[in-house]
Amino acid sequence: MTKFNIITYSIILTIASVFTCNAYAQPNTSNIVFSSSPKFEERAVWLATIGGIDWPRTKATDINSTERQKKELRDILDKLKNANINVVLLQTRIRGSVIYPSDIEPWDQAITGHPGKAPSYDPLQFAIEECHKRGIELHAWLVSIPLGTAQRQRSYGNKSITSHHPELCKTVGGETFMIPGQTGTADYIADICKEIVTRYDVDGISLDYIRYPESQYKFNDDNLYKKAQSQGYNRSISDWRRDNITRIVHKVHDVVKPIKPWVKLSSSPIGKYRDLSRFSSGGWNCYNAVYQAPQEWLRDNKQDMLFPMMYFLGNNFYPFLFDWNENRYGHPVVPGLGIYFLDPHEGKWTLNDVRAQMHTARKSQIGGIAFYRNQYLVNNTKGLYDTSCEEFFPYPALTTPMRWMKNTGTPSKPNNLIKKGENLSWQYDEPIKDNKCQRILFNIYSSNEYPVDITKAENIVATRVQEKNIQIDKLRSDIGCYFAVTAINRYGFESEALQEKDHGPMRTIEFIRDFIKDQYKAPAKNIDNKQKTKNKPTKTAKNKTKVKNNKSTPKEDSQSTKVTVIDFSKYLD
Repeated sequence: MTKFNIITYSIILTIASVFTCNAYAQPNTSNIVFSSSPKFEERAVWLATIGGIDWPRTKATDINSTERQKKELRDILDKLKNANINVVLLQTRIRGSVIYPSDIEPWDQAITGHPGKAPSYDPLQFAIEECHKRGIELHAWLVSIPLGTAQRQRSYGNKSITSHHPELCKTVGGETFMIPGQTGTADYIADICKEIVTRYDVDGISLDYIRYPESQYKFNDDNLYKKAQSQGYNRSISDWRRDNITRIVHKVHDVVKPIKPWVKLSSSPIGKYRDLSRFSSGGWNCYNAVYQAPQEWLRDNKQDMLFPMMYFLGNNFYPFLFDWNENRYGHPVVPGLGIYFLDPHEGKWTLNDVRAQMHTARKSQIGGIAFYRNQYLVNNTKGLYDTSCEEFFPYPALTTPMRWMKNTGTPSKPNNLIKKGENLSWQYDEPIKDNKCQRILFNIYSSNEYPVDITKAENIVATRVQEKNIQIDKLRSDIGCYFAVTAINRYGFESEALQEKDHGPMRTIEFIRDFIKDQYKAPAKNIDNKQKTKNKPTKTAKNKTKVKNNKSTPKEDSQSTKVTVIDFSKYLD
């Protein structure tokens, strides 16, 4: 790890002032002080479809079961919306199979229960529409290199990649993989990404397992390395393997961005980049164990963000979190938390282990938080869902603007904002560029103060609204009496706010005074004095009792909150 700069050091001191613990102790958190809710933050969930472990549990074999399958997803998304999650990573390519009608790969068995069999609807299109209705981004999560067992691939018959592209596949120990060293592998994966981006309004493409197989599989491609050497390659085999993985990442970027430059490209690398000067990765890291170079992908703007799989505790988490933060080159890095370890069948994590990681990630401003995986969040494992809703995500948040990209533009603000009854409407003309509609969405803010401050997360009441109107009574219950609307483009850049002009009935004494002054042309001071005299309570026992009761206030909960996290000074070189 390089030396921390002044800004990073200040962040650590800020965290240390909130959290205290012994130098090498595991986080032991009985209570945690609240972190402020930021306006911009990635709040992601991996939603796995392999084997239907997150969705779908019901197989779509007829009309009724198809509707139940759809309802399952709606119910999941409703809970995620309630928790103010703003990104769903939906497993779209599973193991050489997909959940949409593809010209390249067969249907995965997760949808109908039968390999290669199509349902009566398009699950990916349905998921995108349902996410967008709720203001949630959908990123297509693609498993890149693993193809599952050889038996699994045989179940797809001549539609299997092992059948029509055997030169790109290798089976070792019963498991089949794409071969990163074959140049055709990059083209094949990029073609799948191109198919999805061309056909669907996805918000992102996220590459999972974009790495060499783990050493346990004894995957060997020395023959291809020797061939590369004979053609003039003069670097080590480790460099060559990293170059192979990087070539796939670059190819996906070069195919997707010309089609829809706002589609966010990401990956889920191993949670430790490489050994640090004072902390070992234990042999399990991106750079040396599986030949990934994701920090370079960010540096070169070939990836827009990362979701590293940081499924560790203590010294295996915190120093590596700050290493990611130091080397993110202005991009969001969203640490993936292994919340499945909250399940007693999976591990022995406590809720406070996860809370400490969430607070630390937020305080570091690294980019956000991701949960692996959906089931353990929505099932409220050890109270995580309740904690997320009440402690961490009480208000919505916008995803991070893509500031690292050029020519993104800033949309003009909407116009003609009208509140009529429970309906709020506005006008906006969508710009057309290169014969394609650059879709504009809208954010809604509300407050009891005028003008509405759109920098505060607590004033956000709806995000990524697709229409030019919204029903106020369908928004959250603590909504204010003033409204503002902004336009936001697909890169996450937001317009100036259009503030409500027709305020309607105000709930402030200032408005009442102004109204009386206008109607009766009387000085506000006289009116106030008359009103005070008129309403002055008589000195009766009853009135005295009322005054006394009004002065009484309920006692506040005086319980102190404490948290024990990590002494971050030990991570300084």
